[in-house]
Amino acid sequence: MASPRTITIVALSFALGLFFVFMGTIKLTPRLSKDAYSEMKRAYKSYAKALPGLKKIGVSSVLLRKIIGSLEVGCGVVLTLVPGKPKDVANFLLLLVMLAVLFFHQLVGDPLKRYAHALVFGILLTCRLLIARQSEDRPEREESREEQYLSEQERNKVKQS
Repeated sequence: MASPRTITIVALSFALGLFFVFMGTIKLTPRLSKDAYSEMKRAYKSYAKALPGLKKIGVSSVLLRKIIGSLEVGCGVVLTLVPGKPKDVANFLLLLVMLAVLFFHQLVGDPLKRYAHALVFGILLTCRLLIARQSEDRPEREESREEQYLSEQERNKVKQS
């Protein structure tokens, strides 16, 4: 039977992956929701205006939206379908995207209700990454504890003889 950590990681990976595929698709195409797509276009125009440095390096609001949307779709697919270390890389990239989105919202002065989802999903991504890292570190700690115990037993045997 799978451990609770494994179940948690799989559930978080799957749910977060589907969410980011959905949100990234909304940023890229109006097929899912024309209203949401229009809102994304409007929001990214305000982000691009608030960051004039982007214009100087040739990044328009459309390119910024497409880059972030593509990252979300790609990393979401990896979180949902790909096993192993690539999930952690995708998780980390999405965490960076969420930090950038939070920065953009703060930059333009949006109220909390406009960026609460980014905050919540950033926390969920952080939790998923911490749980995934913890599950890998723990066996090493248990092995080192066993080694310490065995070496203490050997020292006690040497002292007794």
